[in-house]
Amino acid sequence: MKNFTWKWALILGVIAFSVVSYWYNGKQALVRAGKDPDQMTLGEIARNGLKLGLDLKGGIHLVLRVKTDDALRAVTDEEVDRVKRVLKDANVSVREIKRSNDTQFTVFVVLDSDKDRVGKAAEGSADFEADQQGPGWTFKMKAVTIQRLRDETVKQAIQTIRNRIDEFGVSEPVIQPAGGERILVQLPGIDDPARAKRLIKTTAQLYLKIVEAGPAPSKDGLLAAYPGGIPDNLEVVEGEREGGSEDTAAPGSVWWIVRKQAVITGRDLKNAKRSADESQRPTVAFNLNLQGAAKFGQATGENINKRLAIILDGKVKSAPVIESQIHDSGRISGNFTIEKAEDLALVLRSGALPAGIEYLEERTVGPSLGADSIKKGITSSFLGIFFVYVFMLIYYKGAGTNAAIALTLNAIILIGVMANFGATMTLPGIAGFILTIGMAVDSNVLIFERIREELRGGKTVRSAIDAGFSKAFATIIDTHITILISAAFLFQFGTGPVKGFAVTLTIGLIASVFTAVFVSRFLFDWWHRNEERIEHLSI
Repeated sequence: MKNFTWKWALILGVIAFSVVSYWYNGKQALVRAGKDPDQMTLGEIARNGLKLGLDLKGGIHLVLRVKTDDALRAVTDEEVDRVKRVLKDANVSVREIKRSNDTQFTVFVVLDSDKDRVGKAAEGSADFEADQQGPGWTFKMKAVTIQRLRDETVKQAIQTIRNRIDEFGVSEPVIQPAGGERILVQLPGIDDPARAKRLIKTTAQLYLKIVEAGPAPSKDGLLAAYPGGIPDNLEVVEGEREGGSEDTAAPGSVWWIVRKQAVITGRDLKNAKRSADESQRPTVAFNLNLQGAAKFGQATGENINKRLAIILDGKVKSAPVIESQIHDSGRISGNFTIEKAEDLALVLRSGALPAGIEYLEERTVGPSLGADSIKKGITSSFLGIFFVYVFMLIYYKGAGTNAAIALTLNAIILIGVMANFGATMTLPGIAGFILTIGMAVDSNVLIFERIREELRGGKTVRSAIDAGFSKAFATIIDTHITILISAAFLFQFGTGPVKGFAVTLTIGLIASVFTAVFVSRFLFDWWHRNEERIEHLSI
């Protein structure tokens, strides 16, 4: 009886753990969705116990490509600026710096005697190697640096996209690398795909720069004041005409000349939120960190009565006049709707993308299609389990009841453990669930057939049960290990639904070993606990 006591305790403990895990996960999902715990119903908790994947809940599936060349170009630009500063400090006159591609440029100096000084400037770079080729020095980014920057850019893009999606409020998103420059994004349950795509793709590179000239209705008209060309420390930037729309083209555009050196960038932001101006038009208010506030205070104090261009993703959104020194806060005004002001604040809070993004693949799954998949999946699962039960009861008689109880417990454990681990149920996951039931009953079939063979060989019922379980155990373990190895490869190299199938299959296989070997054996022993000698076994 002591053996029965601890076995009962273990089985009931596993059942309780599975049920409580599912219950708790359902309540937590409703809490994250903003549901009041006092108003939760039993049905709502039951429906939210498992996370549902994109194919069951509906939403969008995106494959993105990160334009890592943008990041390489930015690093090369920084190196060009560094070389210019070093040569200027060394009183070397630069005739031309010619860009060959995103990772290479050549420096030409006025005096041949200064060529050696260019070589010394190259010694200060850890990411570029330089050699003299004819009249100039060619700086080329190292191969190891190129690969490192590409990898880091993809990782940073994934983190930035994840921050934005978390702010957007999508529950259980899938955001992961998909090989090379590709990123897989799955957003289940989303009801505004266009807005989500806009949030993901917006680069959100913010610069605040002092205006030197403008606005002008045309670029040529603006440059007419600089017959010899604009100085190297200035640049021309397109902006929006007051009262125009950010979605319009040339008719709503104006041009500005601004300093290349930014007063502050998006990296100096501490927070950003939607606000309103004096006319109650939507704007974005921002606060700066300590370093940004110090730079902003100095720049605005030195440039009172000048305009400050607020440049987002290469376009001037607004250019207010600096009326007094500003330290730790500011405001971005433009032709925003409330929704677009909220989205801009969101992407500024989550940080700028390190490079541009393009969409390679897009699929939208409607909620009705997902609901239909759930209905059919549940129906097929119940039908599969029902017919397995019927077969076991007809073919193995009383022992079939043993298998039916073990299979039911296997399903409870599988669902409870998946909920506890936060695994996502997908349509292939439902297939894995049904396959697990088949694997579990297969273990019972192996055991029951072995018991039948032992009984036909003349052994007593108790000896046949012992031999059936012990001799079938090695075969069960062998088959389960081979399938677990396959599931491990599916999980390692698969994506999305394939991973869901692998997770469901793995948990189900482990549960089936427990139910088929431990629980099923316990039930045989329990049913015949009071019999000194078992005369007959219904199998």
